[in-house]
Amino acid sequence: MNTILSRRNKRVNRSFMGSFSLFILLAIVGAFMALPLVYAINSAFKPLDEIFMFPPTLFVRNPTLTNFVDLMTLLGQSWVPFSRYIFNTFFITGMGVFGHVILASAAAFPLAKHVFPGKAVTFQTVVLSLMFTGAVTSIPNYMIMSWLGLIDTYWAVIVPAFAYPLGLYLMKQFMEQLPDSLLEAAKIDGASEYRIFWQVVMPNVKPAWLTLVILLFQLLWGTDGNGFIYSEQLKTLHYASGQIIQGGIARAGVGAAVALILMSVPITLFVFSQSRIIETMATSGMKD
Repeated sequence: MNTILSRRNKRVNRSFMGSFSLFILLAIVGAFMALPLVYAINSAFKPLDEIFMFPPTLFVRNPTLTNFVDLMTLLGQSWVPFSRYIFNTFFITGMGVFGHVILASAAAFPLAKHVFPGKAVTFQTVVLSLMFTGAVTSIPNYMIMSWLGLIDTYWAVIVPAFAYPLGLYLMKQFMEQLPDSLLEAAKIDGASEYRIFWQVVMPNVKPAWLTLVILLFQLLWGTDGNGFIYSEQLKTLHYASGQIIQGGIARAGVGAAVALILMSVPITLFVFSQSRIIETMATSGMKD
């Protein structure tokens, strides 16, 4: 009897109308969430009269590349080459992400798999630090960077990124899910703590640190370094685009082109890493 009921429940759960209704609901929600991206893409190819049209249109009627041509013209008039802004942005973002992933993972490993005095207090401090935004910590960061003599250098932005608390929290929570038997087997085989960390732990938490790469990349990609970097040749792409947009309403089209360029890199990175991020979210509540 129970077998028959279970079969009937399975048939109801797999009904065509139920699956079709769920598909329609998800399609509507997905389309709604995609509207800002669709609008940004179309705005980058709109002529100036369509940008200020009221009511605004979602899709471009007369697509043009004028906004991108004007952007290249404005960048060519800058005394700092545009390639310099690109290099600064990728260097700050790459070094910040790489350094933080290594430090956060190395700090999370003993918090997750070792017992030592002050472990609970240390982790509670990390959790407490999640409450503070970047605006709250900007002044202490500036004082520390000034004391270290790093103001007006790349490292004034890179070093504070190493202490991103969410990364340590994420890595610690994910490493706790690794079976202790896996680490004990590596110890029996004679592996050192460093070898266990690099060859056992890090490959098994790859979805977690790939997710961390996405999160920190988006944070550093959008930074302009104001307050820490003053030299024009050290400024980032976000700062250069902000200077262009401040030219007034005549540069609204150029601003739309800049917005599309800035968002294309993080979106591309997310598209190629989304499967790993989904895997991280799906296994975040699993325990050994």
